Amino acid sequence: MLFLYDLFLSLYAFAVRVSAMFNPKAEKWVAGRADWEQKLKEALRPGERRIWIHCSSVGEFEQAKPLIEALKQQYSVYKIVVTFFSPSGYDACKKNSLPDYVFYLPHDSQHNAEEFINIVQPVLAAFVKYEFWYHYLIALKQQNIPTLLVSGAFRKDQVFFKWYGGLFRKMLGCFTFFFLQDEDSKQVLESIGINNNVVISGDTRYDRVANIAAYVTSIPLVEKFKGDNHILIAGSTWPGDEDVLKECLELLPANWKLIIAPHEVDEPHIKKVQQLFGTDAILFSSLDAENTGGNKRILIINNIGMLSRLFAYGDVAFIGGGFQKGGIHNILEPAIFGLPVVFGPVYAKFVEAKELAALKYVFPVNDAQECKAVLKKLITHEDYRKGISKSLQGFMQAHVGATGVIMSEVGNEGWLK
Repeated sequence: MLFLYDLFLSLYAFAVRVSAMFNPKAEKWVAGRADWEQKLKEALRPGERRIWIHCSSVGEFEQAKPLIEALKQQYSVYKIVVTFFSPSGYDACKKNSLPDYVFYLPHDSQHNAEEFINIVQPVLAAFVKYEFWYHYLIALKQQNIPTLLVSGAFRKDQVFFKWYGGLFRKMLGCFTFFFLQDEDSKQVLESIGINNNVVISGDTRYDRVANIAAYVTSIPLVEKFKGDNHILIAGSTWPGDEDVLKECLELLPANWKLIIAPHEVDEPHIKKVQQLFGTDAILFSSLDAENTGGNKRILIINNIGMLSRLFAYGDVAFIGGGFQKGGIHNILEPAIFGLPVVFGPVYAKFVEAKELAALKYVFPVNDAQECKAVLKKLITHEDYRKGISKSLQGFMQAHVGATGVIMSEVGNEGWLK
């Protein structure tokens, strides 16, 4: 099985290198890993004590932020090294001052893993939610480096729990401690004998969004665009989401507007969104003191980094990703402001979405017709919408605190001194 694992990763790396000749993201993936050993040796300063945190992409970095902040506050002597698998995560993190070092994670091989750990020399390692790399986990265990899984979520249909999943169960055996999101995750781990080093801590993203909401700053141009209107905010949308939203526009009353923040904000995609929504839409970059977009019903956000603050202006949210294979994006960002959330049908991997959908605080839909029906009810029945909002805010506040649970265990175990 290990041979097949290594073969697959080698073929994947080869495919990415071929794609790099015509795909900008693949080119970044390859270029970011070139001469990685030299990059690490030149960047890292001698004599430091370091904590290594690995994130797959942007979403996992958002989960890691509360933990990084707490570690830097309580254990300030340690430097934080963050690695990423994806270029989008790396690019977003490089602009953030929170980590001390940011690198791409080198391709998972025995040599790379051992060399990476020998150079970084972490005293503690943490993997956030997803991504399990065999050679890195084995190397960490062989060197007796405490290794944590943060905000982990498991389902019984994953490879770890299949008859052929022995290699992947071996990866789980390398973790020193599991901090899980929910009871279901705990039970499936128990089914393969992992139970003594497990705690249900919750999801650190609740801590993250609560902190964002507590210190949210205004966006004057958005305030002027909104005026006295209600707002449907669509965040992190993909083409499938945008097509659904286009069909739903007809049900918006005259006193409702749409703000849409696409996941991809490159010029070609923004132009497609403009064409889809027509002359009733205006770009955020076109707004200024004189042109506040007051005569337009749709505002297209053509930048990155504003979305979490936009939800403060909303009444109902639509979160993208649910009409494609990868699944929905972060529904907790609008939920912390009490916004009922609508999204597509691909959400089974997301614990928070399943919990909130069961409570009918958020609403998965299969197509545009279902989306219309849900939005119509939320828009036309104000008391119903406000009732959900109040209950949702209570739910969110009750789930804050995962970071504290993790930090308490770190202190109790004496992993950092």
